[in-house]
Amino acid sequence: MSENLPTIRLRPKVDARRLRRGFPWVYDNEVVTDRRTKALTPGAMARLEDADRKPIALVTVNPNSKIFARIMDRDAEAVVDRNWLTARLRAALALREMVYDAPFYRLCHAEGDGMPGVIIDRFADHAVVQPNAAWAEAMFDDLVGALIEVTGVTSVVKNASGRARGLEGLDDETSVVAGDVDGPIEVPMNGAIYMADLTGGQKTGLFYDQRPNHAFVAKLARGEDVLDVFSHVGGFALAALAQGAKSALSVDGSDPALELARAGAGKMGESDRFQTMKADAFEALSALAAEGRTFGTVICDPPAFAPHRGALDAGLRAYEKVARLAAPLVAPGGTLTLCSCSHAADLAQFRTASLRGVGRARRSSQLMRTGFAGPDHPQHPQLAESGYLKALTFRLMP
Repeated sequence: MSENLPTIRLRPKVDARRLRRGFPWVYDNEVVTDRRTKALTPGAMARLEDADRKPIALVTVNPNSKIFARIMDRDAEAVVDRNWLTARLRAALALREMVYDAPFYRLCHAEGDGMPGVIIDRFADHAVVQPNAAWAEAMFDDLVGALIEVTGVTSVVKNASGRARGLEGLDDETSVVAGDVDGPIEVPMNGAIYMADLTGGQKTGLFYDQRPNHAFVAKLARGEDVLDVFSHVGGFALAALAQGAKSALSVDGSDPALELARAGAGKMGESDRFQTMKADAFEALSALAAEGRTFGTVICDPPAFAPHRGALDAGLRAYEKVARLAAPLVAPGGTLTLCSCSHAADLAQFRTASLRGVGRARRSSQLMRTGFAGPDHPQHPQLAESGYLKALTFRLMP
């Protein structure tokens, strides 16, 4: 029997069936809120019951968040402790070891791995943890201990950046919490070498989610000139060079990211075929078109233009603009890959915006492939937000 926990209850007209079928979140307008429930400590565990007082699950609560409760375990009597964390991480590790032969991957994908709000990316003996929910912040020491026990990593970075922590009322202090990180880490992926800055880079230092899309586009780029816009540390560009691209140009607004991209190209022995441009992406696309430049392969992988529903309309207009500006840069018969990591824009909306932009550029296209994140980013079957990444590859007709 678990410890004596508080109980929260659904409102009488809230249908509990979707929660029993696996939906992982309970919103603040779905629970009975009184002085007692509002006083619960963010990150505390509680038992969730339906309006008839029948148990549903063990949850973690945050009265300060619109997501009032996150389901931790379908067993309402479960105990979330170090052993529970270890078991979840072992299950997550087993999935990655089934798919990858080297320890470079997303080890934990939040709700997709049954650990709400927790992101862990592994870089061989190093790991970066994003505890984006209050419960994970409260249990962070146990989480790190379980991580080291399960994987044997020797250094752990806590990354506290990002919008999600702000919504949970958490701080933004990033630090090395175990071992040492002496500089950028070499990451081999798709034949390329990437340099990941685990302490000062964007998010966890590298975007593992694009791995299968990098691989597909790299095959199309053999013998071609490549333009990689919003390139970060050279994700698509370096993969393309590894597969025999003629040249690659990476465009990004961050000097540190481009420096890491150049270092990666150097490690690969590809510096002579690799160039970078620090610029606003929209301005760069317009400037390259004005110069009459074209490329056999063009990729645009922007940050989330629609991170929430309130930004959806503006975000879709931005995706359309990217497509409109990028399409003229694709040589006849070449390929254009457009990506979205926006939670709020679903695949159909993103595809429509992209096609509208390509059409406004007066280019005819064939949709060759629709790509998503790799298997180290498992989707929660009932949570659309866990399948955020979309990648559309078009061939633009001669």
